[in-house]
Amino acid sequence: MMPQSTSSDANTSTTQTTLPIEGMTCASCVGRVERALMDIPGVREVSVNLATERAHIRGSADSDALVAAVAKAGYTARPIDMGAAAGDDAAQERKDAERTQLKRDLTLAAILTLPVFALEMGSHLIPGMEALIVRTIGMQWNWYIQFALTTLVLAMPGLRFYRLGIPAVFRLTPDMNSLVAVGTLAAYLYSLVATFVPSLLPPNTVNVYYEAAAVIVTLILLGRFLEARAKGRTSEAIQRLVGLQPKTARVRRDGAEREIPIAEVIAGDIILVRPGERIPVDGEVISGQSYVDESMITGEPVPVLKTVDAGLVGGTVNQKGALTFRATAVGGETVLSQIIRMVEQAQGSKLPIQALVDKVTMRFVPIVMAVAVVTFLVWLAVGPDPVLTFALVNAVAVLIIACPCAMGLATPTSIMVGTGRGAELGVLFRKGEALQSLKDAKVVAVDKTGTLTEGHPTLTDLVISEGFERTNVLALIAAVEAQSEHPIARAIVDAAESEGIAVPDITDFDSITGFGVKAKVNGELVEIGADRYMRKLGLDVAVFADNAERLGNEGKTPLYAAIGGKLAAIIAVADPIKESTPTAIAALHKLGLKVVMITGDNQRTAEAIARQLDIDEVIAEVLPADKVDAVRKLKAEHGQLAFVGDGINDAPALAEADVGLAVGTGTDIAIEAADVVLMSGSLMGVPTAIALSRATIGNIHQNLFWAFAYNAALIPVAAGVLYPTWEILLSPIFAAGAMALSSIFVLGNALRLRGFQSPVEAIPASGAKAV
Repeated sequence: MMPQSTSSDANTSTTQTTLPIEGMTCASCVGRVERALMDIPGVREVSVNLATERAHIRGSADSDALVAAVAKAGYTARPIDMGAAAGDDAAQERKDAERTQLKRDLTLAAILTLPVFALEMGSHLIPGMEALIVRTIGMQWNWYIQFALTTLVLAMPGLRFYRLGIPAVFRLTPDMNSLVAVGTLAAYLYSLVATFVPSLLPPNTVNVYYEAAAVIVTLILLGRFLEARAKGRTSEAIQRLVGLQPKTARVRRDGAEREIPIAEVIAGDIILVRPGERIPVDGEVISGQSYVDESMITGEPVPVLKTVDAGLVGGTVNQKGALTFRATAVGGETVLSQIIRMVEQAQGSKLPIQALVDKVTMRFVPIVMAVAVVTFLVWLAVGPDPVLTFALVNAVAVLIIACPCAMGLATPTSIMVGTGRGAELGVLFRKGEALQSLKDAKVVAVDKTGTLTEGHPTLTDLVISEGFERTNVLALIAAVEAQSEHPIARAIVDAAESEGIAVPDITDFDSITGFGVKAKVNGELVEIGADRYMRKLGLDVAVFADNAERLGNEGKTPLYAAIGGKLAAIIAVADPIKESTPTAIAALHKLGLKVVMITGDNQRTAEAIARQLDIDEVIAEVLPADKVDAVRKLKAEHGQLAFVGDGINDAPALAEADVGLAVGTGTDIAIEAADVVLMSGSLMGVPTAIALSRATIGNIHQNLFWAFAYNAALIPVAAGVLYPTWEILLSPIFAAGAMALSSIFVLGNALRLRGFQSPVEAIPASGAKAV
């Protein structure tokens, strides 16, 4: 991802900066970093993401000032090189090293904690265990051993919590580390006094809680380790995309072939690709022919035939043929790099739903610490003997149970997995907000040309009169039409050439205004035009009446051809509907959406297309400049609207819609104006995008419900509200385990999105149609 880019307005320059942030552990950390960065003069906008561990800053502030502000807040930031991406090797190495360190600390903590747990809890759980300990090593030495082992746990694997959490308390900005540090230190220091100076404690309160401190550290390290592993899995989609690009390319330079690192390839290089190899960079075929699997870019499973002048996308897989191509885009300019950049930007963005979470979690930790103090004081005042023990245990349980990790991870992890899955299916969310707003779409407005259809005229119908031969008729018609640059004429010529029909020369070409054209081909007169031209020639078109009616119902305007003074054929040229369009519209209807077609075609043609495709509403004869007005009208009538288009003239409508979806085979301007890009070039991506939006936001709601419900339910239990009635207390050890499990639940729930399937897979495919 390009971390820093500069654009100027009338008064100042605006820089987009991305800083990896180290040391964030919960949602309150996110809020603290954001506030520190917003306090820097020149910063306009800040977004910090816990799952990606990155801060995105927009403004004119110097990067050194930003790094210093993060350090002052208690975290580590570092500038990254231009073009660094999620797949950056150095960043990946750091994350791998962090997971290795966590695993090492967890293993050490578990080994040291197990004897402490056995010595203390075994006395309570195993009959005769306490008597055995008293007979062998004695209770005092039992405590000494627990003290030694717990000290090692806190001073070595647990040191991270104190190094970060205690300074945060003194800065009056407590976080999750502070909760763990204060809770475990309270249990440890109380045990320390009970072990070495018990006379300082009231009677009947001399107990040790070494096992609570050690087990809490171990369980939270376990949660952190599982979190780190799960976080790595959330970004697997981007890692796979990054892994698509080969490390080397076979380049022809100075008349010789040599293999060079991909970073050394420059635009204009001639590159050779063997069967089965990946295309290293974007380019244009100059020789050879092969099928290329573009599924990882477009989501379409069918390989695409590539011949001379065909475009190639870096990262796609060449099939059986050999290709030689000229590099047209390298480095950060390739389609693959742009896809990675789009996905990263969407993953790093904040959805509107996150604003509520941020407000709550910024105040959450201080409130929890206050609740813990109140819990301690209440138990100290009215609790049963030993009051100090009850007060301490319950206060520690409140501190440990309330960690807001799950809340901080609820939204960004779902976004990461959802947008990554979208990229695999050929749907790119350029703006994270679109992921939330798309689920509320009530109507999908679709531009016709290039979106519903192929975008170029094609010969769709050629019906021959008795006594004529198809190949000869098509050759003669194409010979006459070859003199015209009209799109309909071009389509007829292209049809003849695609069938390998030689187009003969003509003489005496003439255009009859308002009727048609005529010429002599090999001495034979060929006349082509509308039905009124045939009637002018004295020819009866009634023989084609059924065909003409059918074509009219399909919205096509028929042409007729006369050869040698005899009616020879009826012809229709139209822009064919994409093969995937009927299935996509059926899927949109299945999702409960209304589909509206906006087109410049005449009303009759537009309605014929709508009937074929089961489109709900048609807005026809719309000039390009009027598309925005049509979108506004539909929004006013139906509510939230998604607009799908592909051309330059669609850009204003894409921007006006609540969510704009651009067909990826369209123009760059349309894509830049859109919120979502459909890489496959077909309408199939629209129901996929909408269903994925619904699935992702639903997943976020599930995560937030359980994260908030968990804390709301268990903090009172930890404080001891159930004790007066049922004598139920929540041990700090169980509190630590429950806290770790809540984060794992949120991450596991988010990872379910990796199995999301497009709704179009449930719709039976239909054959291609033409209009």
